[in-house]
Amino acid sequence: MSKQHRKRYSPVFKAKVTLAALREEATTAQLAQRYSIHPSMICTWKKTLLAKATELFESGRQGGKQVEQQVDELYCQIGQLKVERDFLAKGLSRLK
Repeated sequence: MSKQHRKRYSPVFKAKVTLAALREEATTAQLAQRYSIHPSMICTWKKTLLAKATELFESGRQGGKQVEQQVDELYCQIGQLKVERDFLAKGLSRLK
């Protein structure tokens, strides 16, 4: 018995269809027929977009903090690598 593989849609495709539905360019049934998908998928994607829309606007505030933390971590790693490199260089010079 073989498993049926679900078709996966790209985020770009989902956004295109969902925005068309939100703009009411056509009915859900018409959009489903146009894009060859089930109408319930459009409804699910609309619910997901509407539920997560606030996160898009909040991420700008939090995103800056996350980037700042990542930069700090990277500077710490760079410092650690410089110390290790210098230590190894001294050890190598002693062997010569």
